[in-house]
Amino acid sequence: MKDYKKRILITGGAGFIGSHAVRHFVNKYPEYLIVNLDKLTYAGNLMNLRDVENKPNYRFVKGDITDYDTVKKVFDDYGIDTVIHFAAESHVDRSIENPDDFVKTNVLGTVNLLNAAKSSWKDYEGKTFYHISTDEVYGSLGDTGKFTEQTPYDPHSPYSASKAASDHFVRAYYHTYGLPVVISNASNNYGPYQFPEKLIPLIINNILEQKPLPVYGKGENVRDWLYVEDHVKGIDTVLHKGKKGETYNIGGENERKNIEVVEKLCEITDELTGRTPGESKKLIRFVKDRAGHDWRYALDISKIKNELGWRPETDFDEGLRKTVRWYLDNKEWLDNVTSGEYRHYYERMYKNRGV
Repeated sequence: MKDYKKRILITGGAGFIGSHAVRHFVNKYPEYLIVNLDKLTYAGNLMNLRDVENKPNYRFVKGDITDYDTVKKVFDDYGIDTVIHFAAESHVDRSIENPDDFVKTNVLGTVNLLNAAKSSWKDYEGKTFYHISTDEVYGSLGDTGKFTEQTPYDPHSPYSASKAASDHFVRAYYHTYGLPVVISNASNNYGPYQFPEKLIPLIINNILEQKPLPVYGKGENVRDWLYVEDHVKGIDTVLHKGKKGETYNIGGENERKNIEVVEKLCEITDELTGRTPGESKKLIRFVKDRAGHDWRYALDISKIKNELGWRPETDFDEGLRKTVRWYLDNKEWLDNVTSGEYRHYYERMYKNRGV
């Protein structure tokens, strides 16, 4: 077995943020072995990883974190010493329709990973269990103020409740067993490769297809937007510099009303596609608000700035323009996702590899 400096298990590494993290760590750290464990649900897409799938320090394992035996085998087979845990059901609307899947994956799956780490790591020197979480666990803000790492948890949806529970289990394993953990809570991510159920890629795709652009309520709910590549750099920073047992908020410092985001996407897409200015705004449709829709999220990121030296680099308008341009330049990817064709990629690429 090759002597890698780190052997990192990334769960959910075929999803949106996870695939960016996989590419980042595979390319930046050839001395690290990166093992990607992903169930390949509807949001897991191996086409996101075509540029690294043949790299010598990358391995893919298809598996479900809710199956403890599968998780433990990955730890044993690859000598895992570091976990970066992305795998989660993450869409709020889906959690409202079917909370059970969110409890199973986000809570039980996380506990399986914690137990596998506790069982496999005979000592904790050089080990890290890094749990990726969300700002939604903190609840909802009014028009002022920001969430800090000390803000009491107040989740309002089945999704955020399941993530809050998993955060608590991670901390409990630190306090009870001394497991070396770190947690980060991030704001809304956006960028290339995002599945088009989320606001920004949904709006881009609907503009391209000249379909209605649905906006909840009056579109006045506020979110803090974080460009995905900035997030991954923040994760890298926390992994290498973060203090065990600590939590770090990773935010973009880009607060926008949802309607402002949609209108800006209309402007950028119209410009880049040569359409008449204002044409796509005519597609905006206000729809019935989501149940329990949180009013505003905003993260205070002073801790990660001051203690670890990370800060977001991407201006929101710049990030949106880069994102729209990527979807325009990668229409095949978007077509494969919206048609479901991407689901056949695993069989084509891995059926003869013994995976």
